Amino acid sequence: MPEPSTALPREEDALVALARSGDARAFEAIMRRHNRLLFRTARSVLRNDAESEDAVQEAYFKAWRALPGFRAEAKLSTWLVRIVMNEALGRLRRAGARIVTIAPGLEPEPEAAEEAHDPAAAQAHDPEHAALRGELRRIVEAQIDELPEQFRTVFILRAVEEMNVEEVAAALHVPEATVRTRFFRARALLRAALERELDFAIDEAFAFAGARCDRIVAGVQSRIAALDVVENHKENEPWKPN
Repeated sequence: MPEPSTALPREEDALVALARSGDARAFEAIMRRHNRLLFRTARSVLRNDAESEDAVQEAYFKAWRALPGFRAEAKLSTWLVRIVMNEALGRLRRAGARIVTIAPGLEPEPEAAEEAHDPAAAQAHDPEHAALRGELRRIVEAQIDELPEQFRTVFILRAVEEMNVEEVAAALHVPEATVRTRFFRARALLRAALERELDFAIDEAFAFAGARCDRIVAGVQSRIAALDVVENHKENEPWKPN
């Protein structure tokens, strides 16, 4: 186990020491540092914003009461994730939700190598692109919500919160190999789901039905009608010799 001086950054170590002695302001600083991590962790289990907020509050309260016993044998973030995970899972059990477990032998092997990632350059201060990014974010969040619970939580901690494999394994009490396997599986499931969304979007791109179709048809019909008028007029004109 690492010594306390190496397990925590110096500033965070000082905050923990103050909070352990009952300093509520120091604990507030700790909460503000870890709010996003804990909310996303709870959200990965509960899939409900309001319930996740309640779970995080309850987890912080339990952490405050247990803080005198915290000895920095693990990172503070890891310790807090454990508490909020227990709280979120407990809420699922009390609600009667079925928690699906995945037998180790049924987990797929991780991919040999990750695909290269080439993100598009951000187009800042563009309302149209900001709206598009917002819609894409909603689609991604919805598909993450559909991942199996064990995959979903690992994906949130690894991909969204960028915790390393060792930290996730410690927080969830699972082997590092299991973290790697579940993360790759989550990526594969998410990629497949987003590809289906993309296929639907491509199929509906540049939609032609509705008003646009009606406008074009009406415009052509109008021109045909005008042409018929001209041709009928020519046919009805009296013949004149050259």
